[in-house]
Amino acid sequence: MHSPWRARTPHDAAALLDGYDRPWWIAGGWAVEAFTGVPRPHDDVDPSILRSDVVHLRRHLAGRLDVWQADSGTLTPLVDDSVVLPDSCENLWLRPSGAEPWEYDVILMHATPATWTYKRDARITRPLAEILWTRDGITYLRPEVQLLHKARVVRPKDQVDFDVCAPLLDDGSRAWLRSSLELAHPGHRWLDAL
Repeated sequence: MHSPWRARTPHDAAALLDGYDRPWWIAGGWAVEAFTGVPRPHDDVDPSILRSDVVHLRRHLAGRLDVWQADSGTLTPLVDDSVVLPDSCENLWLRPSGAEPWEYDVILMHATPATWTYKRDARITRPLAEILWTRDGITYLRPEVQLLHKARVVRPKDQVDFDVCAPLLDDGSRAWLRSSLELAHPGHRWLDAL
């Protein structure tokens, strides 16, 4: 249904977002790999931005990459700044043109410049600065937050990410993940391992 993805890395995303004056970071499997040092295959790279910054991203990418709203299996091009994304839209897909592979899957985060809110349970919040960390000049989503996002439907690669990541979490990160899982996903299978 959708064309293939071009292999990209966090360094490619950093080059693309150079000069973008809003918060952004890398999420997904690349964030786990940066934390653990354990490589694994990746389908794509997931730069993340504040949901409120879509217009700024579109302007930053103008003339380089087309921005598409990826929502419930439907792709719609964002052709001007007047488009208001529905709450159900959690991703933007980027590519140079309709004839070329997709390059980036941008995750839209429920956050303000000060506070992140877990999209599946608004009772779970953290200061935005506390969910991010930097390695080699690239900002990533903290591993415990990434694992919380992966917890809803645990695919085989998500279980592998948990298995390599959980033993490396410090006590505070482990406690935060455990309490967040207990609140948002009671009885989750990862709780026993934490």
